[in-house]
Amino acid sequence: MKRIVVLGAGESGTGAAVLAKKQGFDVFVSDLSEIKSSYKIILNEYQIKWEEKQHSESNILNADEVIKSPGIPDKAPLMIKIEENNIPVISEIEFAWRFTDSKMICITGSNGKTTTTSLIYHVLKNAGLDVGLAGNIGNSLAMQVAVDPHQYYVIELSSFQLDHMFEFKADIAILLNITPDHLDRYDYEFQKYIEAKFRIIRNQTENDAFIYWENDPVILKELSKRNIKSSIYPFAIDKSEKTKAFIQNEKLVIDTLKSLFIMPTSELALKGIHNTYNSMAAGLAASVLNVKKDTIRQSLLDFQGVEHRLEYVATVRNVKFINDSKATNVNSCWYALQSMKTPVVLILGGTDKGNDYSEIDELVKEKVRAFVFLGVDNSALNSHFKDAKQQIEEAKSMEEAVNKAYNLAEEGDTVLLSPCCASFDLFENYEDRGRQFKMYVKAL
Repeated sequence: MKRIVVLGAGESGTGAAVLAKKQGFDVFVSDLSEIKSSYKIILNEYQIKWEEKQHSESNILNADEVIKSPGIPDKAPLMIKIEENNIPVISEIEFAWRFTDSKMICITGSNGKTTTTSLIYHVLKNAGLDVGLAGNIGNSLAMQVAVDPHQYYVIELSSFQLDHMFEFKADIAILLNITPDHLDRYDYEFQKYIEAKFRIIRNQTENDAFIYWENDPVILKELSKRNIKSSIYPFAIDKSEKTKAFIQNEKLVIDTLKSLFIMPTSELALKGIHNTYNSMAAGLAASVLNVKKDTIRQSLLDFQGVEHRLEYVATVRNVKFINDSKATNVNSCWYALQSMKTPVVLILGGTDKGNDYSEIDELVKEKVRAFVFLGVDNSALNSHFKDAKQQIEEAKSMEEAVNKAYNLAEEGDTVLLSPCCASFDLFENYEDRGRQFKMYVKAL
């Protein structure tokens, strides 16, 4: 009997374990941290052996195949031993794909993936399709394939998930943009990160669709090196001869061979130039799937947005608070600042992944009144902004950061949490960081 070892017992690992068990494999789950009780209940229900707070090599290095949580770096000592033993390592998405014939709509990019994924799911749900939401958001793909299968899956994919996908094929692949991110996991080599992102079109055939931002210099350079087999659907603000979604006379136009869709940009639920791109990508995916124009229009009109992504929290004494905790890289913060219409008190900081803050320098000069650096170690931020004209305060907790930002703000300002960094120094994850921000804002 084939032995599958699952490393990490979070959402994806638990789902992979259940699917492996249902497929008749010998399954063992190992997590270096404590496993959440909700996942223990599931593992016990399916009589899956597990361990927590350790990785016992005797139970792991006898695997025929390892399914790895995206959060575990390839350079972890255990992963090096697994490689030395020539044990194949795959992602949960790769594993789940083996056991389903459903259509896969996959989204990646440095920024905008969660919003675009949620928007496509919203459109397809409104179209009455049998659709599941998976990957970085929603429920584990493997768990859905095992116990709650759907005909379509909309999947948000990070570079870490893509790294360990080999045979998987996306029916529709969407690449929104590529800017430096997670370079600490890629030997600080941007090209390695680019190649990870481009794995989204691996194995695509002429029957598949590839949707991408036509003006992204990194994507364009990479495309010139590659022989793309799939049908291409580029999107951009300004139309070229290849563009399939663009803006003309303040209208969003989606022009595929199958249909022509036109909608005033003023009616789009999502505001800001970056969100226009997200709407274009979602509209193209829906058009490729022959969703009715009326459904696409209504869905782009009534979409509610994503928690922790430019989320309005409250206005306190004429100071507006915006939660953009999901901005875990500099480019995300750039988009957030670009969409601000008032002076900003900016809360930055967290686990620095080798960030280059110079990308936001111009917008900082133009829009930022003051900073609050929120992190265990703010040395990189202090070093970069040491000559800045803005006042700088430091905070070691979200409560302190919110109070300091509120005191720095003047009437009519916006306090923006858009940290540029990962959250693991002070918080469980970016959701925990965003929820704490909202809680302390509401306590003002």
